[in-house]
Amino acid sequence: MRTARALWGATHPGPSIVVTVLSLALGLAAGLEPWRLVILVVAVFAGQISVGLSNDAIDLFRDAKVGRSDKPLVRGDTRVRTAWIAAFVSLAVAVILSAVLGWGMLLAHVVALVSAWSYNAGLKATPASLLPFLVSFGIFPSLATLSAADPQPAAVWATLAGAVLGAAVHLTNVLPDLDDDHRTGVRGLPHRIGAAASVLLAVVATVAAAIAVLFGSLADGAPVAAMIPFAVGVALIAAAVVVRMRRRGPDRVGFRLVMAAALVLAVQLVAASALS
Repeated sequence: MRTARALWGATHPGPSIVVTVLSLALGLAAGLEPWRLVILVVAVFAGQISVGLSNDAIDLFRDAKVGRSDKPLVRGDTRVRTAWIAAFVSLAVAVILSAVLGWGMLLAHVVALVSAWSYNAGLKATPASLLPFLVSFGIFPSLATLSAADPQPAAVWATLAGAVLGAAVHLTNVLPDLDDDHRTGVRGLPHRIGAAASVLLAVVATVAAAIAVLFGSLADGAPVAAMIPFAVGVALIAAAVVVRMRRRGPDRVGFRLVMAAALVLAVQLVAASALS
């Protein structure tokens, strides 16, 4: 049980659960048959486990250097070899289950996972650190639509919203760890442009994506009254971020507000997919 708890703690359980729940919501919005929906959700969950475990296994020495005692591998709760085995087993499960849903789903999920693993493997420390998030999250809405009996890619506006959601996550999620990353030589795009620019870029991109989803879903037949509140919600949170930054700078409250805007965007994406 100790090993199981340690491995679970190394999967980045919060983000893993959020992404898995989002896949469930998109699958329901796409009208998947129950068996397809279950396989989609388990495949995405297994893929997220592989990404989280590989991240902590690769970053073990960096995390140990900066004293990340919250990390199970740093504490020695389980061996790094065990984490690697679990990561590759989870990756295999994700790929096999994706294949059950068809070649389109298999190809899309493999590309998304390769992109995510490439971030862990080194892109996080380069100016291209944003690229894996654009690719993986941009593909993400299509995982549900490609799992259907009549597979097809998600709408362009959904792909754009997914990519921007990923960008917002990356631009804000790493900012609280800037000092630790500097000590270990990690200098991704947010580290290079700074906290304030990263937050503002994430805000602008999120608002633009909300507008794209609004007009894209309306063009596809979604009701106006159902879609406008989401776009307004994103815009209001974005305004609050700007006000907060002018008064306090790019602090943790500002980061959380950006993530709240991204969450509203995610809900907007699901609603638009269901109503279009």
